[in-house]
Amino acid sequence: MTNGNKKVSRLRRATKTRQRISLSKNHRLSVFKSINHIYLQLLTPNGDKVITTISSTQKEFKKKKKVNNIESCKILGKKMADYIKKKKIDKVAFDRSGYKFHGRVKALADTIRENGVKI
Repeated sequence: MTNGNKKVSRLRRATKTRQRISLSKNHRLSVFKSINHIYLQLLTPNGDKVITTISSTQKEFKKKKKVNNIESCKILGKKMADYIKKKKIDKVAFDRSGYKFHGRVKALADTIRENGVKI
């Protein structure tokens, strides 16, 4: 079924998910993981404009030794949830970009839900 290339398989899953999200007409919260950092983007419902970006490369994370772990993802999730509530957005679609829903991605989603945003 897959050709053995993890990145191609992940992008295929991400494309399928984004098609479903575009039909829902909700704001999209997109996640990207690199080896060293994690990035969150809040996009408009039609996906043409980025509202805000929060990442572990920002100033307050520079002081930490390790910024790519579950604890820092929880901090990022809380920051993003506060921003979403401040903008009075009631519901967002969580775009995990084809990554499996465990570890850092799960910690982000759970923290955002715990802080009052519907996913």
